[in-house]
Amino acid sequence: MASLTSHSATTVGAFTAEVFAAHLARVQHLPAWWLDRKRTAYARFAALPFPKRTDEGWRFSHLSGLSLDGYQLAAPINHQQVTKQDLGAPGAGTLLLANHQVVYAEPLAAKFAQQGVIFTTLQEALLKHSDLVRPHLLAQPSKLGSEKFVALHEAFLENGAFIYVPRNVTVDLPLGVFHYASGTGTALFPHTLVVAEENAKVTIADFFRSSTGAGAQFACGGNDLYAGHGAQVTYLAMQDWSRETLSFQFNATVARRDTRVLSINLHAGARQARHESFSQLQAPGAHSEMLALTIAHGTQEFDQRTLQIHQAPNTSSNLLYKNALLDQAKTIFSGLIVVDPDAQKTDAYQSNRNLMLSDEAEANSLPGLEIQANDVRCTHGATSARIDAEQEFYLESRGINPTQAQELLVFGFFEEVLGKIENSQLHDSLAEIIREKFKA
Repeated sequence: MASLTSHSATTVGAFTAEVFAAHLARVQHLPAWWLDRKRTAYARFAALPFPKRTDEGWRFSHLSGLSLDGYQLAAPINHQQVTKQDLGAPGAGTLLLANHQVVYAEPLAAKFAQQGVIFTTLQEALLKHSDLVRPHLLAQPSKLGSEKFVALHEAFLENGAFIYVPRNVTVDLPLGVFHYASGTGTALFPHTLVVAEENAKVTIADFFRSSTGAGAQFACGGNDLYAGHGAQVTYLAMQDWSRETLSFQFNATVARRDTRVLSINLHAGARQARHESFSQLQAPGAHSEMLALTIAHGTQEFDQRTLQIHQAPNTSSNLLYKNALLDQAKTIFSGLIVVDPDAQKTDAYQSNRNLMLSDEAEANSLPGLEIQANDVRCTHGATSARIDAEQEFYLESRGINPTQAQELLVFGFFEEVLGKIENSQLHDSLAEIIREKFKA
């Protein structure tokens, strides 16, 4: 470890070699292959430079806000600080991790456990189901500009959730995972790994929240979704960190033959949040739907980077990111569809739509295509527009105040995505997070 201490504080911030050594000592009971990967990841993190303004993958981003100084690894918390009521919609099982430790668990329903479904912590899965975890945990490369922060996530990843659904098994109720950060200055590294085997079906709801009154925090999370042949995976993520949090989230999806993967992300919290989503369609018939909603106000910045890679013929993907911007908020969307030479008959779509609720808000959109096959249908586009003044006047003339009018119009704008959520309680959970933004 001595060689790592030569890196300056500006390169590693609070995550020094000594802090990493203490983290390793805490997780030394985990498999040797995983500890080796963590050591390699830390060396990579420490060696990589911070992003520069000239980096295309960070175009329009506010780089001065990316400091890693002043944070400390999550400390144990009092279990009484988190209650079951925080969890939202009930389902087939619930796992609540606060500062990486389990503070509440509603066991997997017996009928699913009997069919071989596994729903547990990532630490327990590493110890008991290493053969299922190892091929999929952080197995996909980072391609969207945050290699340094992805390496930081792997180095300090301590715990998370693991969901495994065997072939031909349907979990017909959602599984709820809750990542909770407590304490000002806390650094958290949440992770959710989902492995759905052939013809499996599952829905996962992932919540990210901070303790009441939390100040500045650092969240550097990820999730891996693996959908085997014919599998159907629905993944919902609800990010509502504290308003002072610096947040990174890295999503990686692998879709095999005839799969259907639906990923919906709601971005509401954090001071500055970067979200990277990477979807690989690896076999014929695979379909990936990538949807996101962002409600940005104050001086929040939401930086969204996406990559859809079509690697086989007859695959399809659909991306729709909708942003509603108030006050002096800022959003960045940069998306790329890549079609490999052998991926004939690809059908891919990408759209970023921005609803401007303030003249001072800023929306940047950079959709793109990279097509190497000649028999494809690929489209992309971006729009930015204000709310129709006549619609606002109509609502206000009927006694609805301006804030409520904006809220109603935003929900109308978002309904195209919200309507994709079949579970009514999950739909309501997302809607409530959005509604809270108009009370701030």
